[in-house]
Amino acid sequence: MQNGIDPAVTSPAEYRQLARDIFSELIAIDTTEAAGDVTAAGQVVARRLLAAGLPEDDVTQAGPHPRKMNLVARLRGSGARGPLLLLAHLDVVDADPAEWSTDPFELVEQDGFFYGRGTSDQKAMASIWAANLVRLLNEGVVPDRDIILALTADEEGGPQNGAKWLTENRRDLVDAEMGINEGGTGRIKAGRRVANNLQASEKVYVDFELCARGASGHSSLPTPDNSIYHLAAALGRIAGFTFPVQLGEVARAFFERMSRIEAGQVADDMRALLDRGDPDAAARLSEVPQYNGMMRTTCVATRLDAGQSNSTIPQSARAILNCRLLPGTDPDEVARQLVEVIADDRVVLTQVNAAKPSPPSPLTPEVVGAVERITGELWPGVPVVPVMGIGATDSLYFRAAGIPMYGVSGIFFDVDDVRVHAPNERISISSYFEGQEFLYRLVRALSGQG
Repeated sequence: MQNGIDPAVTSPAEYRQLARDIFSELIAIDTTEAAGDVTAAGQVVARRLLAAGLPEDDVTQAGPHPRKMNLVARLRGSGARGPLLLLAHLDVVDADPAEWSTDPFELVEQDGFFYGRGTSDQKAMASIWAANLVRLLNEGVVPDRDIILALTADEEGGPQNGAKWLTENRRDLVDAEMGINEGGTGRIKAGRRVANNLQASEKVYVDFELCARGASGHSSLPTPDNSIYHLAAALGRIAGFTFPVQLGEVARAFFERMSRIEAGQVADDMRALLDRGDPDAAARLSEVPQYNGMMRTTCVATRLDAGQSNSTIPQSARAILNCRLLPGTDPDEVARQLVEVIADDRVVLTQVNAAKPSPPSPLTPEVVGAVERITGELWPGVPVVPVMGIGATDSLYFRAAGIPMYGVSGIFFDVDDVRVHAPNERISISSYFEGQEFLYRLVRALSGQG
């Protein structure tokens, strides 16, 4: 084993080099929303696939904006089953070079890590998908289903979300029986791999605005009717409120698997939660943000706005509540509960954006079994843990369109060193290449090849 790369759990050297080369090319292209070029990044992959022999008719760039064209490529199979979709987004969040120790738009190898904007979110997976598709082409594999690669724009934000656009405008390009995307990673704790996560559902993003009104006037003549105080009191009541615990299939599977990984009181609390819904156990588990998010709908204040002058009492004060709803939760019911908690008709609550619900993907034996088997082959003893995404991914658009999506990568990250969207974003070099082999075997397993 050299440089942390174990040949027993990684792809052949030529395909590791191919993945690294594509990775480097993608990192070097600015794909931020404001000034980046997703189209150029897609062309990098298109050239690789065409050079490997994929027919031109099966490589398409499509989208509503010249800088936001999505790449869709198709490896033809026998058609015995519906297609398998491999999804990744090419866009990245902004990166201020002044905050980085390396150039954010250059793939830098340092201390066992790849550094660069998008190394963990999500150009690693995009480059792996591309290299693995070339490998399948070179091996002459004929899967029992078409394999569709979709590399998209604006997942991180922007008006031209590629997943949404493709499902609404070019369903013919991406229609599939199921798909694989980001959302589930491996977890490393204290240097030990503790779980390989499989994301099968995600919470629903909704913003609400609170607007409090009161008497305006000169600050030298204050009255109790102050919009800021009304708003502050409402936020205090919301801060002290928790939505009830509701465990769906994925959350129950998560806590059941995690109860085998955790120890002591935490493990006991997970079993008590599952067995009898113990409120004391739930309260203790709620102290861990991830566990709290898995159990219930959450709402948190994220923005405040009031006043224009230091000497003027404002007539109104506003706050934004960002809510993450459990799948199947009605936003109107959440609004009703919040209004009841606020209990002040001087504070008006308004839903800011439309909810984008998506149904959970079923935890089928085909998918779970394949992920468990390959995880066991590469990392014996590491359990597979189904999870519900507390954040959001583009899988929601495909799930909403009736295509089950599963978030899994086989790439492991240290839970105490998460740098997604942060300066000096990085990914372990050895984990990157292990993830490449994991995803190669998973695609073969799900397409009748192993």
